[in-house]
Amino acid sequence: MPTLLLIDDNPSVLKALSILFSLQDYRVLTATDPRRGLELLRSEPIDLVIQDMNFAADTTSGGEGEALFGEIRGLYPDMPVILLTAWTHLDAAVQLVKAGAADYLAKPWDDRRLTASVQTLLELGQAQRELRHRVQADHEHKRDLERRFDLRGFVWADPASERVLSLACQVARADVPVLITGPNGAGKERIAEIIQANSAVKAGAMVTLNCGALPAELIEAELFGADAGAYTGASKAREGKFEAADGGTLFLDEIGNLPLAGQMKLLRVLETGRFERLGSNRERQVSVRVISATNADLPAMIKRGQFREDLYYRLNLIEIRLPPLHERPRDILPLARHFLCEGQRLSEAAEQALRAHEWPGNVRELKNAITRASLLTQGPVIDVDDLRLPKTTTAAAPIPREDHEPDRDSIEAALSRNSGVIAQAAAELGLSRQALYRRMDRLGIGRAP
Repeated sequence: MPTLLLIDDNPSVLKALSILFSLQDYRVLTATDPRRGLELLRSEPIDLVIQDMNFAADTTSGGEGEALFGEIRGLYPDMPVILLTAWTHLDAAVQLVKAGAADYLAKPWDDRRLTASVQTLLELGQAQRELRHRVQADHEHKRDLERRFDLRGFVWADPASERVLSLACQVARADVPVLITGPNGAGKERIAEIIQANSAVKAGAMVTLNCGALPAELIEAELFGADAGAYTGASKAREGKFEAADGGTLFLDEIGNLPLAGQMKLLRVLETGRFERLGSNRERQVSVRVISATNADLPAMIKRGQFREDLYYRLNLIEIRLPPLHERPRDILPLARHFLCEGQRLSEAAEQALRAHEWPGNVRELKNAITRASLLTQGPVIDVDDLRLPKTTTAAAPIPREDHEPDRDSIEAALSRNSGVIAQAAAELGLSRQALYRRMDRLGIGRAP
C-alpha cells in the first residue's frame, strides 16, 4: 500500500485530503508544520509528499514552502512532491516545478485532477525504482564477471552481449569444441580469446587460422603441416597449426570455407587427436582445444553437400551466437567512446547518429568510423558530419540471405550500390572480403583498379 505524506497547517485541509486518499486505499500520514513533516520523512517509508506553500498565519510569500521543498529535495532527490498553493503564489509554484517539483495545484483543488496526478506519479516512481534495480543488478553482474574472469578488455553494456559473455565464461573450462556464430565484424575472435583466456589451457598458445583467407589447396597444409615435396613449392618440411597449438587452443575462423577433404581430416583430429602431415604417413598426436567461428549458414551448406553433417555436430557441441551490433544497441556508445583518441568526445548529435545507424559492418565498421573521425577531426569534439556515415536508403537495404551463394547479378548490384567498395559490398552480402574476391574471380567479375 503506497504511503502519502500531507504537510499543511490547516487541519481542515488535512482531514479532507486524508478522507479522499484513504477511500482509495492509500496509507496517509499528516503533519501540520515542516519540522514534523521532515521527521516523518526520516522515519517512515514515504512514496509521495503533498505540501502547502505557507505555514504561518501571517505569511503569504510562499517562502516557507520553498524552503521545505528544498530540504526534501536535498534529502530525497527522487521523492515526488505535489505543491498546494493559493492563486497568488502560482509563479513561485511554477518555479519550483522547474526545480524538480512533480506538480502543483491551486486551492481549492480538483479531486479528480489531484488523485490522477498522485496515481500517475506513484506508477512512474514504481517504474523508476524497478529500472534502478535492474540497472544496479546489471552493474553488479558486470562487476562480478569482470572480477571472476579475464574478459580481455571486452567493452559492452547491452544485456545481449552479457548473455554471450556469461555463456563463453561458463563453457571456457570445459574441454569441448565451441562454435561461435554471427556476422562478420561482430567480434567473434574476441569471444574466442575470452574462452581461451579462461580455459584450462590458458597457459598454452592460441593459434588462429582464417579458413577464408587462403586458397583451398593450401588450407590443409596450414592445418596439418607438410613434408618436403608434398606439393609444389614445399621445399622443406613445415609444421601446421595443430602442431603449433599443441597444449593450447586453435581458433578456426570462417570454418565454412574449409574444403571437404580438410573437413574429413579435421573430424578425425577432433575425435582422436591424430593426424598426418601432407605427404607423410607418420601419425602425430596433439592435444588441442578447437574453437571455430562462422558467419555462414552451416545447416544450409549441409543440405547443399558443402559441409559435413558429422563435423557440424562435432563442432557444434556448444554454440555461442554473437548478435549483430544493431541487435545490441546499448553497446554502440560505449564502444564508440572506447575507440576515441584521448581527449576527444562525441557531440550529442554524433551520439544520436551512431545510435540511429544500422551498422551492417558491425563493430569493425564502428571502429573504422570512429578512428577515421578521430584522425581527421580538428578539435576535441567529433560531430555528426565528422563521422561521414553513409545515408540509409531503401535501395541500399541488405540483400536477403538465401540457401545459395550470391550470383553474378547480386554481386554486381551490391558492388554498384557500394561504389565498388569491396568491404561494404561483402558486408551487405554476408561475406568476408576474401570470400567475395574468390566468387568474383570464379564468376569473371573484374576487380576495380
